[in-house]
Amino acid sequence: MRRKNIMKKRFLALGMAACMAVSLTACGGSSEKETTVAETAKEETTTAEGESKAEESSAEESKADTADIETVTEGTLTVATSPDFAPYEFYAIGEDGKPQLAGFDMSLAQYIADYLGLKLEVVTVDFDGVLSELQTKSVDLGMAGLSPDPKREGIMDFSDIYYTGGQSLVTVKDNADKFNSFEAINKSDVSVGAQTGSIQLDLANTNSPDADIVSLPKVTDIISELLAGKLDAAYIETDVAKSYQQNYPELEIVMDVPYESKGSAIGVSKGNESLMAGVNEAIAQAIEDGSMEKFIADANEQASGNTYEGLLDSEGNVQQ
Repeated sequence: MRRKNIMKKRFLALGMAACMAVSLTACGGSSEKETTVAETAKEETTTAEGESKAEESSAEESKADTADIETVTEGTLTVATSPDFAPYEFYAIGEDGKPQLAGFDMSLAQYIADYLGLKLEVVTVDFDGVLSELQTKSVDLGMAGLSPDPKREGIMDFSDIYYTGGQSLVTVKDNADKFNSFEAINKSDVSVGAQTGSIQLDLANTNSPDADIVSLPKVTDIISELLAGKLDAAYIETDVAKSYQQNYPELEIVMDVPYESKGSAIGVSKGNESLMAGVNEAIAQAIEDGSMEKFIADANEQASGNTYEGLLDSEGNVQQ
C-alpha cells in the first residue's frame, strides 16, 4: 500500500523526436501539456517536403505496429519515477531557476513514447511509490533505475536490460579508513543507510545484518545523513554515488559491493504483453542507433551542474 504522505505530480509532454529529448519541464500539480527541449528544437527546424513525407510514412508504419497496445490512458504512456536518483532521474535547475525533470531514464521514456506514437505523462513519487503505482496498475511503466529483482515479479514485468551499473559502499572521506569493509560496518553500533524498497536495502541486510540499518525514502536523505554524521556508511548504486560526489566531494566510495544483476530494466504493468513488446523494441532501437549512449552522456553532464533531487512542492517549486 502506498504511503499517505507520498506526493504525486504529473507532467505531460507531447511525443517528439526522441534523440533530441533531454528533459521535461516540471509543473507542480498541473495536468497541462508542457514544452520540452525537443519540442522547442522541432519548432525551429525546417524540414524538406520529401523528408517530411518520408517521416509521415514511417510514423504511419509505427502506429500500425503499435495499434494494439493498451495503456492506462488512451493515447498516453504514463510513467512513474522517483527524481532523486541522478543520473537516472533528477531535476536540472535552468538559468531561470526553474526545475526541469532530467536524466537518461526520462530521455529514454520520451524515446519510447515517441516510438510508440504516444504522448508522455510522468508521475513523480518516492521510490516505494513507483512500486505501488505499478502494483495497482495506475501507471504503464516504472522507470527509476529498477533492478529486475525476482521478488518484484509478482507486481510487475521487466523489460530487457537497457543499462548496466554496479553497487557501492559509500561514506565520508574522514571515515574512509574506518568503514571500508563489510566486517567494519557489520556491528550494532554502526549505522548503515539504504533507500526504502531498494536493492541496496537488500544488500545492506545481506552483507551487514548486524549493523544498525536505517531505511530512508530518498537517496537525498541518505546523502544528507551521511554528511551530517548521522549515518556511518550507505549502500548506493555506483553511478548515482559518483553523481553525488560531483556536488559533495567529501563523499567517498570505499568499495564495490558484489551483486549478481544484469543491470537496470523498466517495470512494465503486469501482463501487458503488447506494451512489453513495444518497449523492448524501443530499447533495442535506442541502443542500436546510439540514442541511449547520448542520453547517458547528456544526463551525466546535467547532473554535474545545478540540480535538485526529490519531490517538488505543491506549486511545482524546489522544496527548501
